[in-house]
Amino acid sequence: MKISKAIIPVAGWGTRRLPITKIIEKSMLPVGNRPLVDYSVQELIKAGVKDIYMVVSNVEPCQVREFYKDNLALNQYLIERGKEDRLALAKTLPDDVTIHYTVQDPSGKYGTAVPIAMAVKEFKIDEPVLVFMGDDFVWNPDGESAAEALIKVVKDGESAILGVEIEKDKVEKYGVLSEKDGKLVGVVEKPTPEEAPSNLINVSKYIMAPDLLERIVKYVEENDFGPKNQEYMVTDPIDDYIKDGGVVRVAPASGEYLDGGSVEGWLHANNVVCGKI
Repeated sequence: MKISKAIIPVAGWGTRRLPITKIIEKSMLPVGNRPLVDYSVQELIKAGVKDIYMVVSNVEPCQVREFYKDNLALNQYLIERGKEDRLALAKTLPDDVTIHYTVQDPSGKYGTAVPIAMAVKEFKIDEPVLVFMGDDFVWNPDGESAAEALIKVVKDGESAILGVEIEKDKVEKYGVLSEKDGKLVGVVEKPTPEEAPSNLINVSKYIMAPDLLERIVKYVEENDFGPKNQEYMVTDPIDDYIKDGGVVRVAPASGEYLDGGSVEGWLHANNVVCGKI
């Protein structure tokens, strides 16, 4: 299946990473010489995505927008100083790829389903789309990417979810995938190792079919959770989708899951990408 569109939510305050996220957006924290979100962006581009829909915060200036714009002053400086070989490094998007932005109000509805629903409605997305969160990625530079793994397993009319294998005694921090015959049965949140249905964890990387996207929009619009009561979790409409006969294929990932949401995870990601371990 060929998929040309992707949604990447990058809004939110990144409160687990305060105080640095007062001035640096979480998705822009550096891993090696690139921001976190760019690992997903470049992977999606290599998989054939041409239109990326980013849901950003309402803070100005938006660092994500600035990063993906051409910096004409920098380009001129490099040319004048005879450093044309670095122009390719300063160009963060190919000419045939477009990033579309929509702004999420952080004081509004909250949870993983909200930015997906926003992008679907605003940009009238009615075809299968890849959905990657912007503060983590799967590192497998010499092999199959997460996007490629998802595209490989999905068929027309189906959705897919990425599963990353970890040690069974570490599953208590994650949502764990329950599957049968390569299809998702459900996601069990933070089970004990004894209760876990597998050692494949959910890292919020999906292919979503149009009927699942419609269900997510409906879930966000028709519920009114208070800000302290319940998040709008995308796994809720996914569960309902499966119960109603929708197919979500499980795509086992190759490589290592790296998460910049915590200091420890971010430091580990830098060590892995920079070849320190």
